[in-house]
Amino acid sequence: MELTAGYPFWLIKDGLPYSYPALEQDHNCDVLIIGGGISGALMAYRLVKAGFSCLLVDGRTIGLGSTCASTALLQYELDTPLSRLEKQIGTQNARRAYQVCGESIDQLIELFRETSFTDFAAAQSLFFSTHRRERKLMERELNARRSAGFRIDWLDAAQLEQEYDLNASFGLLSQQGATLDAYAFTHHLLQAGIAAGLTVRDRTFIKTIREEKNQVSATTRQGHKISATYVVNATGYEVVNFIGKKYVNFDCTYAFASEQGYRGKHFEKETIFWNTDDPYLYLRTTNDGRLVAGGRDEPFSTKTTREELLARKTKALEKDIHQHFNNLDFRVEFSWSGTFGKTKDALPYIGNLKKDSRIFYALGFGGNGITFSQAAAVIITDLLQGRDNTDAAIFSFQR
Repeated sequence: MELTAGYPFWLIKDGLPYSYPALEQDHNCDVLIIGGGISGALMAYRLVKAGFSCLLVDGRTIGLGSTCASTALLQYELDTPLSRLEKQIGTQNARRAYQVCGESIDQLIELFRETSFTDFAAAQSLFFSTHRRERKLMERELNARRSAGFRIDWLDAAQLEQEYDLNASFGLLSQQGATLDAYAFTHHLLQAGIAAGLTVRDRTFIKTIREEKNQVSATTRQGHKISATYVVNATGYEVVNFIGKKYVNFDCTYAFASEQGYRGKHFEKETIFWNTDDPYLYLRTTNDGRLVAGGRDEPFSTKTTREELLARKTKALEKDIHQHFNNLDFRVEFSWSGTFGKTKDALPYIGNLKKDSRIFYALGFGGNGITFSQAAAVIITDLLQGRDNTDAAIFSFQR
């Protein structure tokens, strides 16, 4: 499946920082991890640190799937507002899903520091509405998040204009968030994993997987056999090659990165901006002084939506930003599109398809892919170590 089009900024910026060999012989390990994006890297690092021998493989070059196209906004907020999610899956589970994402942000920041990764920034997150009719929605959301234990402030139109030069009616300001270069971090984390005993092989496509009584056997396209006690599938949106399209719907999103040196007081504080529209507009900055924005999603992901609409969507995003933000001066330098998957409840799928299976899935679908992937690394490591994890049921295939 083709996942991107255009020129993702992170890939241009970082290039191919490391090379990984293809698998050229049979291999035995405790855990085979399929998928060399940020989800697989987070999983592999945690498992290796827990004492498992791990082989990570990817059918393409490391990081060249969705990871290189990610705008990498780390938020505890899901695509579905908490006040609505409570009605869908119950108050307790909805609050806990949000709390897990908040904990994941803290864990990721700790991991950045543990591995001496510097291309990240702690950020506040501003959820805003330009529609006065949405006041009750925003008030319900404020109360729901406060009840879930989050620190959050209400900003009115005057405060939004004064603080951010933002034309909006209401805003909810959270203090917990972050941004990063996900593509660079994937390579950085894999290098840290390799130093701890991880084996990484790219251009190694898994053709077949057979689950046996005490192990799982996989065969590569080149005919090499991998024997593992467990398999963790972290292939993201390409998981349809393994389990079909039952669990996820695909959209195409669009993004751009500006030239260095945008001007405006909007980002004097590290801030993630996103709004209530559907699809929503989202913005952040980079450590080298660029504006990154995205949105204007289209249902499904085809060559037409990924490539032929890119220029038109980029212009529309520019227009959206100028409508909302006063005195924000920037020039687009790179633009790209990417495929992403959505679930009905905005939650990921983490765990196995059937009880007692040795094949696990770490599928961070939705707008919180990276925080969900960190949660998956925690949950699945617990399960493979034989420990109960009370959050597993919230994200299970059986929910």
